[in-house]
Amino acid sequence: MRKASGSLTVKELSEKTWSDFKAVLGNNGGARGCWCMHWRLSIAEWTEGKGEGNKKAMSRLAQRAPAPGVIVYQGDTPVAWCSLGPRSSFPRLERSPLLSGLDDEPVCAIACVFVHKKHRGSGMLPTLLEAVCEYAAAAGYPTAEGYPIEPAAGKRAGADTAMTGIASAFLDAGFSEVARPRENRPIMRRKLGK
Repeated sequence: MRKASGSLTVKELSEKTWSDFKAVLGNNGGARGCWCMHWRLSIAEWTEGKGEGNKKAMSRLAQRAPAPGVIVYQGDTPVAWCSLGPRSSFPRLERSPLLSGLDDEPVCAIACVFVHKKHRGSGMLPTLLEAVCEYAAAAGYPTAEGYPIEPAAGKRAGADTAMTGIASAFLDAGFSEVARPRENRPIMRRKLGK
């Protein structure tokens, strides 16, 4: 476990933390049986594995190094999940015409930020992103990169569209916009380390 910003800590997803991961994602595995495999599989593979298949695929990843992401805790309570790693860990992200790589800079891609439904709207997302950035810096990444959604004024993003995070929270966590391939989809980066 790594102490992190504020009252939040992070633990890598592993066999030991699998039950906490399931507690955060719930019975549906996040949105629509995803189990955070959206960016890791082709759309055909993801659809075929929807639900139990995707859950088993993530379970296999949780048994390997590097960890496919971290569970975020408030005290002893798991409150969120963040899928992260080198962009190459997310083939569908790499192939995306919208979110394809900007350059050759080695980044820690923050591909998914999923907050447990009891904690949504609590304002914890910037602190959560700070904790994730501290983890990524300790893991040796020079830069964190996120792909948040920017909901239209007065609108709220649903769980499946907000899976990549909310732009204002990334700004509050020290990220800067580096590209905007679509009106509501900025690409944001934050330098890590000292």
